[in-house]
Amino acid sequence: MPDQNPKQLHVNLFEMNCVSHITHGMWVHPDNNRHRFNDLSFWTELAQLLEHGALDAVFLADVIGAYDAFRGGPATALTEAVQIPSNDPLLVIPAMASVTRNLGFGATFSTTYEPPFAFARRMSTLDHLTKGRVAWNIVTSYLPNAARNFGHEDEVPHDHRYEIADEYLDVLYKLWEGSWDDDAVVLDREHRIYADPAKVRYIDHVGEHYKVKGPHLCQPSAQRTPLLYQATGSPAGIVFAGRHAEVVFTGGGTPEIVRRNIHEMREQARAQGRDPKGIKFIVGAGIITGRTDAEVQKKVEDYRRLLSVEGRLVHAQSGVDFTTYPRHVLVSELIERKVPGWEAIPPRFKPTQTVGEVLDQLAAITQGRHFVAGTPKVVADEIEKWLDVDGIDGINLLQYLSFDTARDFIELVVPELRRRGRFRESYRDGETLRERLFGAGQARLPADHFGARYRDPSRLREPAQPLRFAPSDASAHGPHTR
Repeated sequence: MPDQNPKQLHVNLFEMNCVSHITHGMWVHPDNNRHRFNDLSFWTELAQLLEHGALDAVFLADVIGAYDAFRGGPATALTEAVQIPSNDPLLVIPAMASVTRNLGFGATFSTTYEPPFAFARRMSTLDHLTKGRVAWNIVTSYLPNAARNFGHEDEVPHDHRYEIADEYLDVLYKLWEGSWDDDAVVLDREHRIYADPAKVRYIDHVGEHYKVKGPHLCQPSAQRTPLLYQATGSPAGIVFAGRHAEVVFTGGGTPEIVRRNIHEMREQARAQGRDPKGIKFIVGAGIITGRTDAEVQKKVEDYRRLLSVEGRLVHAQSGVDFTTYPRHVLVSELIERKVPGWEAIPPRFKPTQTVGEVLDQLAAITQGRHFVAGTPKVVADEIEKWLDVDGIDGINLLQYLSFDTARDFIELVVPELRRRGRFRESYRDGETLRERLFGAGQARLPADHFGARYRDPSRLREPAQPLRFAPSDASAHGPHTR
């Protein structure tokens, strides 16, 4: 008997304020609009399309450094436009919000190099302007060039970045949740009182990394704390997610690995006193669809022809230029010979592989389990497996063409998912982004979340309760170690 209440799919469009985000090389396609990323009209048109399709949000990735490990500098990244040039993701959100009523906006921002007080103000401003439709993707910045852009000689060690991030979040929760009472704004024109001073307070945070007086400069917004995303797979990141994340961007090559990753993070949430179901899980998904098999096949062939192997080597921060070695040579031979850059061979490239196998892997249109090319029924069948077998809650939809990837999904796949009860018929007008994920009436952090403790003003000056991470080799955990 069919499930009368099947799990519905959450969908973000995976974006970045740049030319080439993930599917490198595709910007040269004549139907692609990526060259328009500097134009405000690109973002407003995109937002209106996504709102028409009732997608959850546009998820904006970001980096604050160049990918410069490949060939010893940023030249290939610049030639291939691999996330350079790129612009600030936060600044396009108000424009998109102004032409939509319901679409959400997830923005990436790093905790490592900029102070929390100013960021708290920016996010509260966005939450006000969007009426609670904003999310923050928490990252700690993993590019060496990013560290050097902010005065460091090299990267801050991986797990130490998470220790800094943990205190960063502590400061933010105090500002967002505790500095203003819910009823601090009284708007009393007769007595000329806008806000009651007795209900606004300093936070007086003094910690290992930050000293912040407060008070928060913004009055309470719809969500106060924006919906919290995190991309992770490292041991430290999983512990951090257990305390802080509400939506985790995860992955895995098999259903078993995906389910294991989900289980580990839910157990970390339980260890932090949270409801394990208080975290949703999304994966990056490549979907190529069309009205006929022939149409799908043509798109796959066109995209495969344009994909850039060099662009993917740049994005992988590969120290070795595999394009310069014979295809039969083993990766292990390059390591044994200590060829230039051998120390920075990405862990996804196994010693048992040949150079040819590495290059073929990079040239493949599919880059993991969560990829499907087919007509809408084929795509919907696969998505149902992701939901029911893997146990995910949603996808970040990778783009091959802007705006054709999103338009194809909206026009072809969404109707099929709706027929199966797998996608919303419409938005609930006026809901916050957190309510869209967790239900009506849940606009704010749940009471069992770590940050909720600071709603009690007496707890603002409590000694910090920092997370401690067992030493780990973050490089062994693939791309989601940010």
